[in-house]
Amino acid sequence: MTTLILTVAGADRPGLVAAVADVVDAHGGNWENSSLAELAGTFAGVIEVSVPTDRAGDLETALRAIQGQGLLTLSVLTGTRGVAEEDEERLLVMQVLGNDHPGIVREVSAALNAHALSIEELATETRDAAMAGGRLFEASVIAKVPPTVDLDALRADLERLATEIQVDITLG
Repeated sequence: MTTLILTVAGADRPGLVAAVADVVDAHGGNWENSSLAELAGTFAGVIEVSVPTDRAGDLETALRAIQGQGLLTLSVLTGTRGVAEEDEERLLVMQVLGNDHPGIVREVSAALNAHALSIEELATETRDAAMAGGRLFEASVIAKVPPTVDLDALRADLERLATEIQVDITLG
């Protein structure tokens, strides 16, 4: 089996997911994992698909036909991570909450990068602050932690950062 990573984006309308799922199924593929969302009127997402190796090329060609119909902008990459890599790393789950202002994602991602963590999942949202007015920023982060990382130093750096950029960072 071959793993393909599909990135999709297009004007949001009914049937976009079904169009991709139909093509994947028609070529013997299996929809494994995905993260899909509507953002400011645009449908966007990332999809992990497994497909028999001998059918991967045909699946890519068929997916490009969807792009040719003007439904979605689509790119196809071959997955590269092996099972052995997954077993060696731990996951860090982190929540960030505070008043919205530019630079939060930049600062948090830089702190994680400084300790060689790789972001596995990042979900962010801004919303109105109910009682105080203004906007709140909230993020959920799952990051891969290599075995060599000093967790105490990472925790200290994140606590320092939370104070500097005036957000709450909770590690789970």
